[in-house]
Amino acid sequence: MAVHAARPRRPRRTPRGAAPVLGVLIAMLLVAAFWIGTDLRDAQAAADDRQAATRAAGAHAVHLLSVGYRSVDADIKRILDGSTGEARAEYVRTAAERRESTIKDKILRAGALRALGLVSLAGDTAQVMVVGDEVIRWDGSKNAPREQFHRWNMEVTRVGGAWLVSKAELVP
Repeated sequence: MAVHAARPRRPRRTPRGAAPVLGVLIAMLLVAAFWIGTDLRDAQAAADDRQAATRAAGAHAVHLLSVGYRSVDADIKRILDGSTGEARAEYVRTAAERRESTIKDKILRAGALRALGLVSLAGDTAQVMVVGDEVIRWDGSKNAPREQFHRWNMEVTRVGGAWLVSKAELVP
């Protein structure tokens, strides 16, 4: 029997063209990961904007529907704080009259949001449909409470990072 001497093993070499191909593949994977990450961030930002715009419109509707004579100044301030532009100008114009009639008649309004939906969102402006109702009572009165149903088309605008109602139109 013949005994063969063990040959020292040579380290395996990668084919000469493998390193550049591997580098290109890694670069392509990094570009794809960056692209997908950017798309995901954009999608999340758009979802956050939709949610914030609808939340602002809904909160504004509840504030409009929940004004009482005991807290009228704070209630009006909340309405003004949640509005801008045309809507804010209208509320400022009618605030004194609303305050006076609410106190004089001892009105207690309690509102509830029933539904809302985003109609459109383009840049820093959104259109939101809002449905709410309120129960109106007069403190000290024997009159039965009155219920009212409201629908609005609200325009909501991003101002300095916050979404504010810039227009609120009652829908018949």
